[in-house]
Amino acid sequence: MIGPLVFCLLAFSIYKQLNRQPNWEQSLHQIKEAFAGMQIGKLVVVILLMLINWGIEARKWQLVIRKLQPLSLWQSTKAIFTGTTLAFFTPNRMGEYFGRILYIEEGNRIKAISLTIVCSMAQLLVTMIAGLVGLIYLRHTILTTQPADESMAFWINTVLWVTVFGAVVLTLLYFRLAWLVKGLEMIPKLGKMVKYIRVLDSFNATILWKILSLSIIRYAVFVAQYYLLFEVFNVGLTLTETFASMAVVFLVLAIVPSIAMITELGVRWKASIELVQFFSTNMIGVLATSLSIWVINLVIPALIGSLLILSIRIFRNR
Repeated sequence: MIGPLVFCLLAFSIYKQLNRQPNWEQSLHQIKEAFAGMQIGKLVVVILLMLINWGIEARKWQLVIRKLQPLSLWQSTKAIFTGTTLAFFTPNRMGEYFGRILYIEEGNRIKAISLTIVCSMAQLLVTMIAGLVGLIYLRHTILTTQPADESMAFWINTVLWVTVFGAVVLTLLYFRLAWLVKGLEMIPKLGKMVKYIRVLDSFNATILWKILSLSIIRYAVFVAQYYLLFEVFNVGLTLTETFASMAVVFLVLAIVPSIAMITELGVRWKASIELVQFFSTNMIGVLATSLSIWVINLVIPALIGSLLILSIRIFRNR
């Protein structure tokens, strides 16, 4: 019963998200025209990049989780898709962690959550560093075209320095996971939980760099998808403009608290419009791109994950 229920809830949440967004019908119409026109080849490439995207994430999860339990790449991929499904119903996509650990033996599941955080830290670190580059480029562009807008300059500089601070702290924590474990050991009320995260001590620099490298490649895949779809929908951004604007959009999506089922598409659309407007006036094309990315990268994998849940024995007999 769990699988069909999750599938129905997912379909309902997708429907509700679309109905909350302005101009979604125009965007959907433009997507249909692209599939019927000469741009279908680029759309197919974007879909293939989605498979590469989640394949890279599955490889990251496989590398991390082998500290506890070896998984095949196929098992790891199924865990990733299932996590994407449960992420739809939880604040800040927290359900993604619980979806992944359904493929882990019961005795290792709590420890597996701490290992999942390593993957998230690596991807967030790449997002923050790329976001810094994007912010610097946008600051130069915006202040050149709008030199009198002091309030905008203030907020861009504020976000820039906050991101710098966050990136430095995250870098130290990522490459010194033992510090995190020792810090938690010093908190009396968390003493009992330390045994579940002590596995973080076993990561060396080599494996951390591998995970970070895969995160960089995955980030490049995201940017490539946006660049191709901007071409499909005639938004007219160069590769540099695409990277800069999307780097800031990804940064916003990473740090703004949201309930994925209700607000993620809206945040994605709003952030994209606010940033891309400095380079293009084709807002319907921007909305069509954001909707396409949301469907291809999140909705389709979530639907696949909801079907995979049918085959999971959540609680195994002892």
